[in-house]
Amino acid sequence: MLMPPLRALPLLAGTLLALTSCGGPAIDITKATQVTDLTTGWYDAGVENGQNKLVPTIGFRLKNVIALPIRNVQLNAVFRRVGETEEWGSAFTRVIGDEGLAPGAMTNQIVLRSNRGYTSTDPRSQMLRHSEFKDARVQVFAKQGSQQWAPLGEWNMQRVLIVPTYKPELPGPKS
Repeated sequence: MLMPPLRALPLLAGTLLALTSCGGPAIDITKATQVTDLTTGWYDAGVENGQNKLVPTIGFRLKNVIALPIRNVQLNAVFRRVGETEEWGSAFTRVIGDEGLAPGAMTNQIVLRSNRGYTSTDPRSQMLRHSEFKDARVQVFAKQGSQQWAPLGEWNMQRVLIVPTYKPELPGPKS
């Protein structure tokens, strides 16, 4: 049955609104993106309760490898110590918003740090060599919009120290 054009307008408007509010067509985020510039290691998280703290950290960029813009992407990292199944720490972030990531474009560097790590009075460089130090792995999951979480990849943490880059403000006149 054909609807008169004026009566079809609300239905057409509702359909268009539903499609645009979802951020575009659903995509398989694991096939639409490529992980590049990957680094892992142990971030110097400063001092906590008088002890040095190191937390497992992963850094990378995502590249859009499909012909459509990608919108509304979130990442969840789950950190585990090697040989253990229990979650040791996690990190969550939204990496691509409504503005989208154009075809062929890459995100800025994404850094995910565990909320848990090792603490010790030992110097940070010695902490990585301690006999009780256990290596860690990270699984990164991604989702676009309201889709289910999908595995993006799994990596071992390298036993390297990642030192924060501080840019102290120098005294003097500001330009």
